[in-house]
Amino acid sequence: MEPDQENDQGGLRVDGRRALELRQIRMRMGVFGQADGSAYIEHGNTKVLAAVYGPRQSRSSASRNSTKAIINCQYSMAVFSFTSGERKRRPRGDWKSQERSAQLRHAMEAIIHLELYPRSQIDVFVEVLQVDGSDYCASVNAATLALIDAGIPIKNYAIGCSITLVNKPSVEDEDKMLTTGVLDANYVEECSPGVTLSVVALAGTNNDIEVDENGLIVVAHGAGQRLHLSRLETLKQRVLQGCQDIKNILDHGVRHHLTANLLPSFLHNSLD
Repeated sequence: MEPDQENDQGGLRVDGRRALELRQIRMRMGVFGQADGSAYIEHGNTKVLAAVYGPRQSRSSASRNSTKAIINCQYSMAVFSFTSGERKRRPRGDWKSQERSAQLRHAMEAIIHLELYPRSQIDVFVEVLQVDGSDYCASVNAATLALIDAGIPIKNYAIGCSITLVNKPSVEDEDKMLTTGVLDANYVEECSPGVTLSVVALAGTNNDIEVDENGLIVVAHGAGQRLHLSRLETLKQRVLQGCQDIKNILDHGVRHHLTANLLPSFLHNSLD
């Protein structure tokens, strides 16, 4: 643990975690029977539900001659989702929801084999049920699990993780700011003075994170302050390690789901 990763509370954050420690992740797949694929995920107190419909024939005239599938993503937040007690006036349709929908579609297009479904459409719906920080990253992870549950071939996992630089006065010199990078920030840390970067990484098949020009999608959400370019490389390496840890957790959950639910029914049908 580097000195600048720790705060004054014995190296622990407000919720008791170390700087590079993730929140507890819980996940379930196949939670919504009406959808072709669905998943529910929790990053601490951030809770997200994702549903996938399709592939189906597209009704859009522009996509009838398309050689690739069209991805439609809708990101929304429940009016009761904020843990602070604040109520969201519009669950969808506002500028933030539209921006997140476009970013989510970009991430899904990067991992789906679109060429396998010409003249087709795949709908991805994400509902944030409770917000306690890093809700976009949790949404990407939930959508990826829902695609897997739907049986849609993907190139690899799209893994979202956030890193937050929390600025605070230094004990030695109150005029200087000691910058601390923390992974998987909660709502309090995201709202504190600093900047948050939400990164979506494509997990490779060799259990590594690809960091080439096609292996990293960087989605930056500012939290009120600017980020100096000299700090970007260090932050990127830290958040990529966080993405790798999340990928391992999700992959373990997917394998458990397949073993517990799909393989027994497959063997039963084969014996019949």
